[in-house]
Amino acid sequence: MVETKRRNVIKLAGSAAALASTGMAGILASGRTPAFAQQKTVHWLKWVDFVPATDQMFTKDMVPAAEKALGIKIKLETVNGNDLQPRITSSIQSGAGPDIIMSFNSFTHLYANSVVDMSDLAEDLSKREGGLYKYARAICSDGKMFMGVPWAVIGGMIAYRKSWLEEAGATKFPDNWEDYRALAKKLKAKGRPFGQTLGHTFGDAPGFTYPYLWSWGGKEVEADGKTVVINTKETIESVKFMTGLWKDGMDEGGLAWDDTNNNRAFLSQTISATLNGASIYIESLRKPEQYQTEKGKPLNTDILHAPLPKGPAGQFGFHLLQSNMLMKYSKNQDAAKEFLKYLHTEANYRKFFESQKGFATPCTAKWESDKLWDADPVMTPYKVAAKLGQAIGFAGPPNAKAQEVLSKYIVTDMYAKAVQGMPAEESVKWAESELKKVYV
Repeated sequence: MVETKRRNVIKLAGSAAALASTGMAGILASGRTPAFAQQKTVHWLKWVDFVPATDQMFTKDMVPAAEKALGIKIKLETVNGNDLQPRITSSIQSGAGPDIIMSFNSFTHLYANSVVDMSDLAEDLSKREGGLYKYARAICSDGKMFMGVPWAVIGGMIAYRKSWLEEAGATKFPDNWEDYRALAKKLKAKGRPFGQTLGHTFGDAPGFTYPYLWSWGGKEVEADGKTVVINTKETIESVKFMTGLWKDGMDEGGLAWDDTNNNRAFLSQTISATLNGASIYIESLRKPEQYQTEKGKPLNTDILHAPLPKGPAGQFGFHLLQSNMLMKYSKNQDAAKEFLKYLHTEANYRKFFESQKGFATPCTAKWESDKLWDADPVMTPYKVAAKLGQAIGFAGPPNAKAQEVLSKYIVTDMYAKAVQGMPAEESVKWAESELKKVYV
């Protein structure tokens, strides 16, 4: 046994000496790259962008350029936005998966124990670009660390058909819920209802139901983030109004919609208005020959945007915030950080920003005055989405519990249950019970 080990050591030493003596020729002859020289691969998982030009830009331009500049391999993977959270969970449980994963809203808080502190990159970004918006900082940081590097805010505004509203007697989009319901009723009678999802989908459903709740004076918890206070007169009134609104003016198939169905419904001209990012308008710009009005004009000439209406307690917005998390299990953390730095250099981020045409709003003040916003007045309402958004969990912090509530669609389901026939008081009691399971 001892003699065998001695012979193996001598053999190994001889091989190393031979390799050293032959230099590069020996390496090539061996057919293997030395371990220390092997190229690292950074795996980035992100959503399938609602602006196809952006994913094309990453694939054809940004990723190849990053690989060349950084000397690393980039594996870009895209999935439907609704599939991101299951992938995050499974990757953490298995201890393996993408190095960088795009986060929606407070996934950052929910998975804080499983990600790398990105404070150095986030604070550098803030310093270079005029400061991070309060909304982005609250979503991505718990005050001790940044769980993700803020990427962009997808502003939620109502896209509507200008001419159809005018035919129904409206010179502008309604700025309060009573007028919104009355107009929707008129348009539904003409076969042109408003469209809205109350389904389990990441963007448009909570983007509507959370601001709607807040506008009536309802909220999940007090500022302490613990005391559940959703069961109030204000919340019940909001549920009752939603039930009537749904019957009077909405496309009732919206209960089953995801974040793509309302886009298709609007572009096929079966609904007259819907809460959305700017992707409907951008798609109509991209294919003016395909999307035309009933009078044969480009559909994009008949689309405008407006914020959600106000209620008794005010006017609010909840906009999808995206960040990028670096996972603790990653074996390529240094390379992944370099890639994120590369993405956030001004020249590279501009490629992303301009490909979006205003669909995504940057998270720092610098971009607010960018010339892109002057190019198309129809996009102007999206300009300040990142500045004006209110975070989930109001009046408490947008922490892991608030994200759990969002991920379970409790607020959205409260309205969906009532629309499907549950008495308003019972649907609110149900929501109260579910919230207490999370917060108490």
